[in-house]
Formats: sequence, C-alpha cells, structure tokens
Amino acid sequence: MTLAPETTTLTVQLRLPDSWLALCDLSALTPGRGVAALLPDGGQVAVFLDRAGRMYAIDNRDPFSGAAVLSRGLIGSHQGRPFVASPLLKQRFDLESGRCLDDETVRVTTYEVRIS
Repeated sequence: MTLAPETTTLTVQLRLPDSWLALCDLSALTPGRGVAALLPDGGQVAVFLDRAGRMYAIDNRDPFSGAAVLSRGLIGSHQGRPFVASPLLKQRFDLESGRCLDDETVRVTTYEVRIS
C-alpha cells in the first residue's frame, strides 16, 4: 500500500482592526516578488515574501503617483532594512514601518501578516 503525502494548505492572513482576513495560499507568494490583494473596503494591500522567508504587507497605492502598483516593485534592503521601490517613480518604502526612504514626510500603511 502507498500512502499519499499529507498536504496542508497554509494561508496568508492579514490583520484588520477586528479580525484576521485570509488573503491567499502561501504557495501564491514567490520569494522576492509581491502580490496584490483586495481588501473588504475596496482598498488594496501589497504582500511580499522575502528570500529569507519573512512576510510584509503594505498599502498597494503609491502615494506619489496614486497608482496601485507597489506590489510590482523591486525588493531590496538599505542599511539592513527591507524596502520596496515603486515601479513608477522609484521611491523606496520601508516594508516594516511604511516610511518612505526618499521623503521622510511620506509613508504608507503597514499591516501585520501571519501564516495559518
């Protein structure tokens, strides 16, 4: 008799003010790239998985252009801090704090994420 391998689907969840929202299967994330997800209020979140396996979530809207494109940005690090660079105007946003590294008066919302 052959046993089938156990399969468990791991889900990426986003912390909202009153609950956790299931976004996608972990398998939908590719290390070093982002994905966008629709929020219940109609907004969007950009979710990233870095090559070390850490996940981050920020608002997907680029505050400089107004376009929902941050999920398509390039991931990097500056002085040990992970960031995503906007694909349009290239401003960099710290993935942990949401602070713009190129204009300290600007920031994007960050979200807590977990795998369940």
